[in-house]
Amino acid sequence: MTDLQTERLTLRPVEIDEAERIVARRPGPEDSWASDFPFDGDVMGATMFLRATAAHGEQRPFGHYLIIRTSDGQAIGGIGFKGQPAGGTVEIGYGLAPSGRGHGFAAEAARALVGVARAHGVSRVVADTDKDNVPSQLTLERAGFTRVGSSESLLLYALEV
Repeated sequence: MTDLQTERLTLRPVEIDEAERIVARRPGPEDSWASDFPFDGDVMGATMFLRATAAHGEQRPFGHYLIIRTSDGQAIGGIGFKGQPAGGTVEIGYGLAPSGRGHGFAAEAARALVGVARAHGVSRVVADTDKDNVPSQLTLERAGFTRVGSSESLLLYALEV
């Protein structure tokens, strides 16, 4: 699987050894991470990817991707699918280190991931966010998602592709 390029980002599929380094919060010599990467969300995403890979094998293209800022080549976050598609629907999750927030990078990365889903026959992409996480809600809306429901603590979003 090749990298995904957007206007300002590279989304690189995460390899198992790289996910293990993210979980351990220990960069290897080949890693270029922002000073505040990984944060807790990155560790959670990499952990979910490792569990899915151990249980079900290769996840690509529906795996986890490192979000790399093209301007300086540094990893600033992660984005990925929360499992393989089911019934034409797939769920995504994302997160950025504080230094990557507020620049529209998460919405840009989410649109790229929607493109992957579309190219592989998915008809609906869903995501959720905490009710009090207004920046994430705005990110999903900027990426083209619409709020479709809620639970006790989450807002649910979807995008028909």
